[in-house]
Amino acid sequence: MLNRSFLSVLLLSASAWAGIVTDVRTALAQNNFSAAEAELNSYRSQQGVNAEYLEAYSWLGRAALDRGQYDQAAAYAKQTKTLVLEQLKRRPLDAEPHLPIALGAAFEVQSQVLAAQGQRTQAIAVLQAALRTYGNTSIHDRLQKNLNLITFQGKLAPALKSDQSLGGTLPTLAQLKGSPVLLFFWAHWCGDCKAEAPIITQLRSEYAAKGLKVIGPTRFYGYTAQVEHAAPADELSYIDAVRRHFYSGLLDMPVPISTQNFLVYGASTTPTLVLLDRAGKVAWYHPGAVSYGELRGEVEKVVR
Repeated sequence: MLNRSFLSVLLLSASAWAGIVTDVRTALAQNNFSAAEAELNSYRSQQGVNAEYLEAYSWLGRAALDRGQYDQAAAYAKQTKTLVLEQLKRRPLDAEPHLPIALGAAFEVQSQVLAAQGQRTQAIAVLQAALRTYGNTSIHDRLQKNLNLITFQGKLAPALKSDQSLGGTLPTLAQLKGSPVLLFFWAHWCGDCKAEAPIITQLRSEYAAKGLKVIGPTRFYGYTAQVEHAAPADELSYIDAVRRHFYSGLLDMPVPISTQNFLVYGASTTPTLVLLDRAGKVAWYHPGAVSYGELRGEVEKVVR
């Protein structure tokens, strides 16, 4: 077992090559809140409260939420938001990358704490108010994701847009009523998406006789692995190359390409998986990768 002094040495060594965000996340991964707070206090005494500090601080709330420490999580989220709003008096939210991550995390933790404590209406109100204020910023998708987590289940799934498409012919969701549908939101840069593809390929094969359909929405990000600022035509070619290499079992899967789908479905996390029942309603909404066993269990519920 690592003693406290040795852990401190490790964390201080990490800070020599990594930023405060990595240092704090390392400490929290070891369930050591005191070490994380010590890192933050040390950084703050030297650098003050800046955007990188606030992103690192926001991880305290996320870690407390993961551990079910709701009062502590709410307090961290409140302080994060207060400090970010002070920064926003001097700069726009998207002037750099750390502030939007911190503010998005604060709203996420606040809403999830409220929902976990049975205050669903208040959680929805928090997210709706945040969307009214920050709906035109980079945290829109994250706010929408959290709103969807609370409200999406049981609702008729929003129609999919298709600015361009790859793969098989894209049916409308209305045309697919009567069939269970899995929406698999993915990104060309996403390693977890590539790892999820064989699972989805296997499940589609297993449940094809029961009518399971799979659609794989994606979007342009403005870059590829080779080009920092890629033209849409070049990125489309790159998406197709990624699809053919990593998604070979799903080449006939319709792939609508539209940012609008990611906005409406709140797919700030990739993959995001959404299961629709035979009536076209959302039965399950899941940001992030999922195991074969868990996804199979959810599919079983909609193919009955």
